[in-house]
Amino acid sequence: SAIVFPKSITTEQQSLLLVKRLLAVAVSCITYLRGIFPESAYGTRYMDDVCVKILREDKNCPGSTQLVKWMLGCYDALQKKYFNNYWLCLQTVTECYHFKFKYTHNGPLLDFSSKDKADATISCADTKKASILLIRKIYILMQNLSPLPNDVCLTMKLLYYDEVTPPDYQPPGFKEAKYEGLMFNEEPMYLNVGEVPTPFHLLKLKITTEKQRMENVDKDILKQGKTDEPLQVGTGDPEEESQDM
Repeated sequence: SAIVFPKSITTEQQSLLLVKRLLAVAVSCITYLRGIFPESAYGTRYMDDVCVKILREDKNCPGSTQLVKWMLGCYDALQKKYFNNYWLCLQTVTECYHFKFKYTHNGPLLDFSSKDKADATISCADTKKASILLIRKIYILMQNLSPLPNDVCLTMKLLYYDEVTPPDYQPPGFKEAKYEGLMFNEEPMYLNVGEVPTPFHLLKLKITTEKQRMENVDKDILKQGKTDEPLQVGTGDPEEESQDM
C-alpha cells in the first residue's frame, strides 16, 4: 500500500527501480487528475504522506491497459540507458508532459543537477525530498488547469540517445515514427516543474500547455508558496528552457 523510498541508493539497480516508480507515479497522477481514465483504472498508494493514484490494467478500460504496456516499454529503454526524452501528449497538442532522463555510465555521479553544487554528493534524503516535491507540484498544477476537451486523445513519444541506441531498436509496444515535433493550435507556455536526482540518474519534468489555459491560474499557484522551489515559466522552446535549469 506504500511506495517506500530506500534508506540508501548505493547501486544503479536501486536508482533504476526508484526512477521507474517515480515515472509511474507521475504519469498516473497526470492521467488521473486530468480525467483521462475512470476511477476503476487506478489503485491507491501512499508516497510518504502523499496519497497517490497508480494506473493499473483494467479489462473494462482498454486505454489504461495500453498505457501500462507503453510504460513497460519505457522501462525497457530506461534500463538499457537508451531513453532520452519521453513525451506524454494530449492531441491536437493541448498539453504535453515532457520527461527527460540522464544517466551515469561510470558509477555514481556528483550532483549534476546543480551548477553551483558540483562538490556535493546526492543523498537519499535529497532524492526523497525532490520526488515528493515533484509529485506535489503535479497535483497543484493539474488541479488548476482548465478542463480538457471531451474528444481528447492521448499519445506517447520516446526519443533516444542516438550515440548508444541501436538503429533498429524499438521497445515493446512502440514503432518507429517520423519526428515532427509538437504543433499547438494556440500559443504554448512551458513550465519547468522540477527534477529528481539520484547518484545514477536524473529525471526532469516539463509541461507544455496552451497559454490561454493558464490565464485563469492564480499566480500564487506557480510560486508554490509552501516551498522554496517555484515552477519556472517560459515562453520559448522547451529544449532551450532546459539549459537554464
